Amino acid sequence: MSETKDNIEENEVPVEATETTIEEQVTAEPTLEEKIAQEKDKFLRLFAEFENYKKRTSRERIELFKTANQDLMSVLLPVLDDFERALTHIEDDKEAEELRKGVLLIYQKLLTTLGNKGLSVVEVAKGDVFDAEYHEAITQVPSPSEDMKGKVVDIVEKGYKLGDKTIRFPKVVIGQ
Repeated sequence: MSETKDNIEENEVPVEATETTIEEQVTAEPTLEEKIAQEKDKFLRLFAEFENYKKRTSRERIELFKTANQDLMSVLLPVLDDFERALTHIEDDKEAEELRKGVLLIYQKLLTTLGNKGLSVVEVAKGDVFDAEYHEAITQVPSPSEDMKGKVVDIVEKGYKLGDKTIRFPKVVIGQ
């Protein structure tokens, strides 16, 4: 019996070793609750990513609708400039009063129609401080007075906005 007892004692694995082996097996394979938590986390992340995608595409679509006419508006801006030049030259001619009224009527109708589609004039006045983010400087001239240095001296071409987006910056002359 002592031989059998010795054999058993030799073959026995210490209790501490078996406990660590079982713990390693348990930690190596995630439990069902852990698997469910992982899948739930993946689902929530995927759902949040999809919601962000929907919001982003919705914003982009709204922005596209707001600026869909930008190309057409940009092409029509020189026509508005030509109307303004024609009006200033017709005002010099006293005999063409009826012509001036007709051109003015067409100009105002075009401006109103474009305004209804979101086009607006960027407001710039002589004496405003020059800001490179809102103005395009054509040239610098010696300022007529000391207080006009770094300010708008003349407006060469109007600027226009379509909604909130500037499609043409006002071209200005600044004092040096």
